[in-house]
Amino acid sequence: MIRFEQVTKHLGGRRVLDRVSFEIAKGETFVIVGLSGAGKSVTLKHMVRLLVPDGGRVWVGDDCVSEANSRKVEQIRSRFGVLFQGAALMQWMNVHDNVALPLREHYKKDDDEIEQLVREKLALVKLEAALEKYPSDLSGGMRKRVGLARAIVTSPEIILYDEPTSGLDPVTSRTIDTLIDDMRQEFGVTSVVVTHDLHSALAIGTRIAMLHGGEIIENATPEDFIHSKNEVVQSFLDAQYITREGDWKKKDAP
Repeated sequence: MIRFEQVTKHLGGRRVLDRVSFEIAKGETFVIVGLSGAGKSVTLKHMVRLLVPDGGRVWVGDDCVSEANSRKVEQIRSRFGVLFQGAALMQWMNVHDNVALPLREHYKKDDDEIEQLVREKLALVKLEAALEKYPSDLSGGMRKRVGLARAIVTSPEIILYDEPTSGLDPVTSRTIDTLIDDMRQEFGVTSVVVTHDLHSALAIGTRIAMLHGGEIIENATPEDFIHSKNEVVQSFLDAQYITREGDWKKKDAP
């Protein structure tokens, strides 16, 4: 579905990605973790051609997005939905119009169809009663859920999540995790999640990759990630009080 081949990127004179390679299969929830400045969001931006690699190639299906012309890039982008870190809602629009925005900008749909799709997606994130509210009326968790409704309103094949639980309390964070996992289990969506939250990563990921020093130093299932022998990975786990013998073993218990 998505493939990075030896991708290198420099920003501000610093090598952010250093010959990064990985593949994401259709229907996976692929989680990218790492310290601040490790290149997680930079990696996401390459998938939708907001950045172009200095070396290497990025593929989405059979299309090389890093070498595509502008028309092809637009076609590739239509396969994606994006939940931005701060939800990126238009403050002057109510919830209904925020969610409807991608449909109005990129698709020729009549008002009745737009209305149906908006209500359907808001129901999925349990916000159908908030149609007329404005972003300033919503909690942080509600704004993230509106952002998710907007990301899925076009029924994309792939959803990119940039720090979906950032700034949220633990209970709301787990609600967002559940919604992300529902997208995979109910609709077969391929998800790529950038996060600092290892609890979230372990809960939703089918695989977890850690970026450090511009390289992927681990790429494993959640269970194997916890048992990684890489010292940087273990330090990252320890910093969030996650141990090899902790609660995560219960996931595989009978």
